[in-house]
Order: sequence, then C-alpha cells, then structure tokens
Amino acid sequence: EVQLVESGGGLVQAGGSLRLSCAASGFAFDDYAIAWFRQASGKEREGVSCISRSDGSTYYADSVKGRFTISSDNAKNTVYLQMNSLKPEDTAVYYCAADLYYCSYYPNQGGMDYWGKGTLVTVSS
Repeated sequence: EVQLVESGGGLVQAGGSLRLSCAASGFAFDDYAIAWFRQASGKEREGVSCISRSDGSTYYADSVKGRFTISSDNAKNTVYLQMNSLKPEDTAVYYCAADLYYCSYYPNQGGMDYWGKGTLVTVSS
C-alpha cells in the first residue's frame, strides 16, 4: 500500500520553528521527487518546496525562501521540511506529495502521483 505520512505539525509562536516529516512507503521512494504544499483556511493549496532527489535540485516558494529548508534521508525514506522564523501567515495544513523523478509539476499540484493526508501547523502571533 502506497503511503505518505506527514508528521511534526503543531502550535508554535511566531518566530519559532517546526520540522515536518514525510515518511514514504509502498513505492520506489528513490525514484520520486517530494514536494510540500500547504492550504490555509479559505485559500487554495500552494506549493511550498520540492526536492528532486534524482539530481538534488530544491525549489522554494518566494514566501518561504531563507526560512524553510527541505532535505531528504534516503535511508529512512523520509523528507523533512525545517521551518524557521515562522509567521502567522504560515498557518495551514501541510501536505507532502510525490512526483516521478523530478519536480516537474511543482508548484502546481496537478500531476502529483501520491499525496499524504496532511499535518496542521498553527503559528500564533
């Protein structure tokens, strides 16, 4: 069974940090790029970051550049999103998604092969 399971969300004060994890199973993880998306209440889902582990490329939304870092632990089949200097506007449900080989569709959500169910991040002011 294909699974992407996000964890690490929670409540944090503005300026704080969280590390999200996306644990994958049931498919050839090494062949897939992993992207993070987020959806705030009443807003459309948006791309946050993507890592193409085939060539090491990483991508970030302008709104998170310099604050968020995406990384991968291939031994654990897990991708992380380290989020620092969090702002109230970062409050959202964060999802990870898998895209075959490269971050081809990112930041668009269409075309992703697999999705997790999300983890809620709440940043208080």
